[in-house]
Amino acid sequence: MSEVGRFGVFLPSYVWEGDGPERARGIKEFARTVEDLGFDSLFITDHLLAAKRFYSVNWLEPLTALGVAAGVTERVRLGTSILIMPLRNPVLLAKELATLQFLSGDRIVLGAGVGWNDAEYEAVGVHKTERGRRTDEVLDIMLPLLEGETVTYHGRYYSVDDVFIEPRTGQRPAVWVGGGSQLADPKSPDLPRFVESVKARTLRADGWIPRPTCPPRDIARDWRELQAFFRANGQDPTELTVAHENFLHLVLTKDPAKAREEQHRAFLKVMSGERGPRYLESVYLFGTPDEIVSALQARIDAGVEQFILHTMTPDPKQLRDWVEEIIPNVTFPASAGPVRRPNRNRVAVAS
Repeated sequence: MSEVGRFGVFLPSYVWEGDGPERARGIKEFARTVEDLGFDSLFITDHLLAAKRFYSVNWLEPLTALGVAAGVTERVRLGTSILIMPLRNPVLLAKELATLQFLSGDRIVLGAGVGWNDAEYEAVGVHKTERGRRTDEVLDIMLPLLEGETVTYHGRYYSVDDVFIEPRTGQRPAVWVGGGSQLADPKSPDLPRFVESVKARTLRADGWIPRPTCPPRDIARDWRELQAFFRANGQDPTELTVAHENFLHLVLTKDPAKAREEQHRAFLKVMSGERGPRYLESVYLFGTPDEIVSALQARIDAGVEQFILHTMTPDPKQLRDWVEEIIPNVTFPASAGPVRRPNRNRVAVAS
């Protein structure tokens, strides 16, 4: 049997036209429910602008929203999947993360990635072709800052001299790098292969987040490639957490057609219709409860150790149904690593 502690939940940070104070209160209550039900973590999506190619909604600013979630919870980890690194200044981001880590009691997981939406880069004066190199430079500066070092760095895009930030905390936020291949389809925004630069970026991370649009067989192939890359570079891949995000709207029926009909209605309240139902069913979690369990099991067999699931509704009843109908029926191998591995770099708190 699996544990609820191997599952995280995405905060429903999408907003619809007309949402007001009651929705803000509902998000806080949702966060408290996630903790009360025993889930491991609360994660959040990052989109600066409405990403109409994939979604029909706007999203709240992630770090601000996580700060609110931190204030109404005490135990659950608080993460981003993924935070779009090339849109951010590394020193300011380090300050924001250090503050969240301090206020939350060392509960932050930074899921870091490059993003894909052209309009978001243009809005902040960044070219999409720079996204990988900028992401690496942000990490070059930000990680030692979060580890309590004074940083001098001169790169192509960012330069800092003798910068030190506070507060210092017991450990820096865990860093999970997102990336890898995704479904080979003209509607996918990136390549259907695991590029070498992302593998190299993952060498400095505590975890890896395969793309939600990566089917199980491709996750398995990516994980084999990443393990080989780690060993070739003298690192142990078993120290890496493998955490997969996906989208789920559970329908309690044994009728596959009825389940999919209701699920597509729920998905289209959040997702764009541009990709079509076939694409959505190829990468996300659809079908009866038994089919959902099988889909999750296939990803576990591919190497996934933890799940982070999006709900398509802010109604916390979905979470209770997951706990009762899905999670008890998913089995992790006895060899699966611990749910919470220590970060590779701890920070000594200044006295």
